[in-house]
Amino acid sequence: MKSSLKWPILGVVVAIAITTAMDASGLSVFSALPLFPLAGLFWYLEKLSRRSVGFVWGHWSDYGMAALYPVAILGVIGLVSAASGAVDVSHTNWEKAWLNLALVTVSTFLAAIITEEGFFRGWLFASLERAGESPGRTLAWSSIAFSLWHLSAVTLATGFDLPVGQIPVYMVNAAILGAIWGLLRLLSGSVIVASLNHGVWNGGAYVFFGFGAKIGALGIKDTAIYGPEVGILGLALNLIFAVALWRWWKARASIAT
Repeated sequence: MKSSLKWPILGVVVAIAITTAMDASGLSVFSALPLFPLAGLFWYLEKLSRRSVGFVWGHWSDYGMAALYPVAILGVIGLVSAASGAVDVSHTNWEKAWLNLALVTVSTFLAAIITEEGFFRGWLFASLERAGESPGRTLAWSSIAFSLWHLSAVTLATGFDLPVGQIPVYMVNAAILGAIWGLLRLLSGSVIVASLNHGVWNGGAYVFFGFGAKIGALGIKDTAIYGPEVGILGLALNLIFAVALWRWWKARASIAT
């Protein structure tokens, strides 16, 4: 093991341990908050630069891509679900749904900058790069760590917990989503861009499709097929987009060199 990998390994292990303990203690609503001081602590200990950690604005076009992806993917899933007869909006309060969409999107965007994105696509990205890992390996390891960090949320009684059969799909999807947000970080150099994508995704996915045992505004019950995070359709579309984004990044990187 590279000695320089001690910091990313230690940071991820501590983050997972703290979050798991909080999820097990009924504090899952606040379980992402410790990522903020942890990222700051390890950032300070490794003396990383602000740019290397991704706390830069990026280009305006990067934000367009960040917003377009979740709207497109969730829109396709919604249309397929409707065409299949899986949608039931007979009891949907659309005014409340749109308000919740705005609230979840904005709150996730702001919180993710200093928690999930700031930790996994910010400090961890920079720490792995400092350790000499290639962009591809950095992307892979940070995405796996991001997925493992979510394990306690979907296996313990947190309100986000899932049926056992949906957990494997969710864990793979979490890694793919982490890779997509990581690729946006690579393309833009900014965790703020990745956080916007994260916010729009969470807003649309949780409000319209639901989470855990909660049914979303679209009234879709067969989430094992149509769920953006726990369904086969969401997994397939996210994987396709991740591969396309990877190829785009590789093409841009080859031109730059």
